[in-house]
Amino acid sequence: MAQYVSSAVEPRTSSEVRPLLPHHSVEEVLIPDDSADTGRADFSGAEFMKNKRLERGLLRKLDARLSILVLIYVLNYIDRNNVAAARLRGFEEDLHLTGSQFATVLSILYIGYIILQIPSNMTLNYFGKPSLYLPGCMAVWGIMSCLTGTATTYFGALCTRFFLGFVEAAFFPGALASFLLSKWYKRNELSQRTAYLSSGSLIASATGSLIASGILGIMDNTLGIATWRWLFFIEGGLTVFVALCAAFILPDFPENSSGWLTPAERTLAIQRIQDENPPAIPLNHNQLKTQLDGLYSAMSDPKVWWLAASLGSLTLSLSWNAYFPSIMATIGYNSTVTLLLCAPPWFVATAIAIVVSRHSDKVGERCWHITFSMGIGIIGFTLARSTMNAVIRYISLFFIAQSYTGHICFLAWASGSVSQTPAKRAVALALMNTVGSLGNVFGSYIWPTKWGPGYNNSFAICTFANALSIAMCWAFRKHLAKLNHAAAKKEALNNEIEGYRYIL
Repeated sequence: MAQYVSSAVEPRTSSEVRPLLPHHSVEEVLIPDDSADTGRADFSGAEFMKNKRLERGLLRKLDARLSILVLIYVLNYIDRNNVAAARLRGFEEDLHLTGSQFATVLSILYIGYIILQIPSNMTLNYFGKPSLYLPGCMAVWGIMSCLTGTATTYFGALCTRFFLGFVEAAFFPGALASFLLSKWYKRNELSQRTAYLSSGSLIASATGSLIASGILGIMDNTLGIATWRWLFFIEGGLTVFVALCAAFILPDFPENSSGWLTPAERTLAIQRIQDENPPAIPLNHNQLKTQLDGLYSAMSDPKVWWLAASLGSLTLSLSWNAYFPSIMATIGYNSTVTLLLCAPPWFVATAIAIVVSRHSDKVGERCWHITFSMGIGIIGFTLARSTMNAVIRYISLFFIAQSYTGHICFLAWASGSVSQTPAKRAVALALMNTVGSLGNVFGSYIWPTKWGPGYNNSFAICTFANALSIAMCWAFRKHLAKLNHAAAKKEALNNEIEGYRYIL
């Protein structure tokens, strides 16, 4: 039975393998557990294949369980954006909204979202029970979604939307920080898993429109209840049901997961991430101090703030998402057909996101992939501004929708470019998502009705934000290239083996 050698802690002789560094794979450091053996590494074909099979089996199990995160994200996004569909069936009129009040109903969700993200990630990393924490938060936001359907005033809608965002904040940064990087997956597995998770938002935008179309078409003032209210009741209730199921499916962290992993798989899961991210400082058993140190370290890291600002600009360029049905309505069809037409651009965007993200992982490159997607988005904005022709405008929405691919690749890049310590990463990812959410707050106000139906000014703002985010990504790439060059130079001078390198 093989056991794993920890990184850089054993004395090295000429017959031993090199200390494990982030670019080494698990199987490179396997030595047979045989007291009569001399301690030499066993790199036989049988041993190599055995451990490759073990790792493939682990990833299959992990992917199967974590696939429910996609469904959770679908419901997360539907509950967040169903107000856009409700707007087509009397939401504004019944609540007597005027001026920028609808925009405020949209933006208030992100205020709650911003407030809770960092505390939520720190809490999750401290207690280490995502199988209970995330479904619990999901059930609460499902209830808040249902309560939105009971609102009768502008103030009531503001309250339910604020607390909806407050509780929803636990999910995406928590899933990204806890599962996709710091606890289960290696860097070269990250982008495509981020794509699968983030595709939930794209699938939600497509299926959400179809579901909303069905609900609004079938539940037409049933039982004397306004049609748009049924939208919140049904979708919120579905969220609560899935939350109860998720509590029995989601795993915890590798070190405290049991039942669905064999002992060998659990050991491998722990060792994979330890080998990928060797501790740079001695372990601190004071968990509260560890979390506070992670908070301070993330807040004082310039890279984190640059990535956060870049994400904010990128998110602003994606602000059209909350108004997608309203933009689609400018083509000239009724509300049912409009919602049906919203689906195809999102299905195409989902396919593009998965293909591009997998390619990004395969070649180990981020910036060019982000630039490609966001550049196509700029073409879409330009087409949308140039004409009100129904066909061209509809085609432009395909170009615009696929720009979410750049957002997905950016998240993977940002996640792999912050600290290797889980406490700092949890805070850093939450901080980036928090600042990035400011783009949604401001973006809620750049689509006023008075700028419609062309929305030329809105598309111009998105074009500028898009271009700015591309420029910031290239500046960041140049900075990481300098750090990689400095590390290579230092290793050459000191005759050291190759260490950690940032993905560009």
